[in-house]
Amino acid sequence: MRLLLVEDDPRIAGPTLSALREAGYAAAWRQTGPEGLEEALLGEYPLVVLDVMLPGLDGFGVARELRAAGSEAAILFLTARGELEDRVQGLDLGGDAYLVKPFAMPELLATLRALSRRERGQTAPRVGFAAGRGTLDTVARVVTWDGAEVAVTGREYALLEALALAPDRWFTREELLGRVWGPDFGGEARIVDVYVRYLRRKLAPEAVASERGRGYRVER
Repeated sequence: MRLLLVEDDPRIAGPTLSALREAGYAAAWRQTGPEGLEEALLGEYPLVVLDVMLPGLDGFGVARELRAAGSEAAILFLTARGELEDRVQGLDLGGDAYLVKPFAMPELLATLRALSRRERGQTAPRVGFAAGRGTLDTVARVVTWDGAEVAVTGREYALLEALALAPDRWFTREELLGRVWGPDFGGEARIVDVYVRYLRRKLAPEAVASERGRGYRVER
């Protein structure tokens, strides 16, 4: 699938492009908002990965112009602005998903796979866990608990999704580290414990189960 990456920072764009191409995407890169808009308006890219903080025209402006022109490309916002208000604004402007920097490459690729399924007409179902108290929308990357939307970071979402897509299975720290942070992460495996605590505070203590010697899981 053809994909357009609009990102002004070469330090992010370089490795991201490499990972996208290794994953099989025909990926092109533009550095400014006007350049990205001009390229996207060609109508050749079903997927657009769009930074928000762009020179010339920000990502929200690019998305607004694309939708006004009738573009139906799936838009993934890629940005350091992770506040709920920014995420809501991006989705209201016609964005399809929102990924907060810093992100792990497996997290980006999983999001793009979900968007690709949607482009092919394969609707990604909502994923339920914890006896239905929790749900994930795997395209919009939205978490609800007891019927209310809960604001989570990109990394928190990726961790919860990894658990929820394999309910009742125990994951070690090392397995979750590889799935969520990627194989090149050089930090301590106990970062997983920290993010599990974040999720428990935002959802409920029983949202993620743990057992010594087995790891973490969420119940079906």
